[in-house]
Amino acid sequence: MSRFDQIRITIRKDETLWKGWSHFRRIVFDYIRPDDSKVQLEWEVFDRGEAVAILLYDPKRRVVVMVRQFRIPVHLMGDHAFLLEVPAGSMEHGEDPAETVCREAMEETGYEVAAPRHLFSAYTSPGAVTEKVHFYFARIEAAHKTADGGGLAEEHEDIEITELSLDDAMAMIADGRICDAKTIMLLQWAALNPDALSP
Repeated sequence: MSRFDQIRITIRKDETLWKGWSHFRRIVFDYIRPDDSKVQLEWEVFDRGEAVAILLYDPKRRVVVMVRQFRIPVHLMGDHAFLLEVPAGSMEHGEDPAETVCREAMEETGYEVAAPRHLFSAYTSPGAVTEKVHFYFARIEAAHKTADGGGLAEEHEDIEITELSLDDAMAMIADGRICDAKTIMLLQWAALNPDALSP
């Protein structure tokens, strides 16, 4: 057993700094160290809830289906703001992750996904962000494309659908053209599990 297995934290203050689409909080808490010394800490937390992401792979054409969309934080960092990503989206409170990922795949790509395979769940930036992402995989074929995709007009989404071979996608990770963390994680999973890509 690790000396860090027992959590000894007492929340003293949970203050909302801003609340809109996301929730920005200031947490003040007492933290008891493994040596029994106590320190009071203050952290700012960006509360994003849970999200989903899915790798769509067509084994007949040997392509992954991805989307390109605008990301203002990336623009503010000085990088090209239209990122190439896997379909993904935030979950509403109480939503089922599998249902959410099927909806997001349809909205963004137009592909109907019936039974996505859950791979793993992960925190993408646990030092400051609560967001927990549930990662999925689904094999698709041309007949599963039953809508145009491209995102929702009411959410002002401007999404371009892109198809790439897995080799090309991996090369784009290496040269920096794919730099979205959730996308890199799913593509690397695919590269490590080639048997899962077979029909």
